[in-house]
Amino acid sequence: MSKLDYGYNIPALKGMKLEEIQTPCLLIDYETFKLNVEKMRSFTHENNIKLRPHAKMHKSVDVAKYQLQYGNASGICCQKLSEAEVFVRSGIKDILITNQITDLKKIDRLCKINRSGSKVTCCVDNIDNLNDINNIASDNNVKIEIFIELECGAQRCGTDNIDDIKLMIQFINKSSNIKLSGFQAYNGSNQHVLDSKERETTVNDTNKRISNLLKYFDMSNLIVTGGGTGCFEEETKSKIYNEIQVGSYAFMDAHYSSLKKNKSNILFENSLFIYTSVISVAKPNFAVVDAGLKSMSVDSGLPKIFNKNDLKYTKCSDEHGIIEDYNNSLKLNDKLKLIPGHCDPTCNLHDWYVVIDKNRKVKDLWKVSARGFSF
Repeated sequence: MSKLDYGYNIPALKGMKLEEIQTPCLLIDYETFKLNVEKMRSFTHENNIKLRPHAKMHKSVDVAKYQLQYGNASGICCQKLSEAEVFVRSGIKDILITNQITDLKKIDRLCKINRSGSKVTCCVDNIDNLNDINNIASDNNVKIEIFIELECGAQRCGTDNIDDIKLMIQFINKSSNIKLSGFQAYNGSNQHVLDSKERETTVNDTNKRISNLLKYFDMSNLIVTGGGTGCFEEETKSKIYNEIQVGSYAFMDAHYSSLKKNKSNILFENSLFIYTSVISVAKPNFAVVDAGLKSMSVDSGLPKIFNKNDLKYTKCSDEHGIIEDYNNSLKLNDKLKLIPGHCDPTCNLHDWYVVIDKNRKVKDLWKVSARGFSF
């Protein structure tokens, strides 16, 4: 048996027709994906802002390298150390871990990764963590670049205590093995506000909080990084950010697609789908498909059925999905494309993306390289 065996550990082969693909699996509509990447590339170029897309969304070396080559990306973001190491081992050398690394073993590993020639930075919000990083970096004879994380409304990591921020900067400046690169300022809750006017208001409030913290510091050589797919345009209007870390724009999902937009907003299209087959039509008015909880995340709601307004995905169990079909239009082995409610955790459930070209054939298979790398 070959290492990769169609139907066993890969859902498709290059050149296959769409109908031949094994389900359930993840599809990428290549033309739509490419257009989404081009739109963000144009935005960042026109606004003279760096793009560091978040790889926690797709967890794929292939996607990240595409964004770096064609999408105006200067580096990538990761959320965990092991996730970042997957990309480092693939040759991607400029990575920001948008999270705290506090475990001493992990700090040592971070230092060893940087000692190998990569630039992997991380966030801090605590002076004790800074002390640990500096000491372990000294033991490894490396200098680690640091982003101080600001608490700007999400009530997650970060600090909004100006005295603590000043103390951390003073500590960094007198330390030999850490260097301040800038500030992490990301408010994830703003990304999901449905109404455009309300979203703009919450972003403005966040921007004021950030400005009130940063006004005490000389920002001429520092990076302020943040922003997300839901409101990056509103966030960058403030001129606070000189780098954005959008992620979902490349794939989109049902939740992000539901956000109300202004006429001036860039519209990204769904390029990621869960491809699923009808496996039962035993009873009238509904059908059963083979994509359930083990194929998608439903934390942001059930999936939407792409281009099928007369059908509705109504509930799911581990390996089954129930489709309302009052016209009884579905037959055994019919295929549907589902738009996941939340792309990030959905991608982490699969090993492969099946990339589909404009002729409805398999262009390529991209591995979900960092699937499960969450430590």
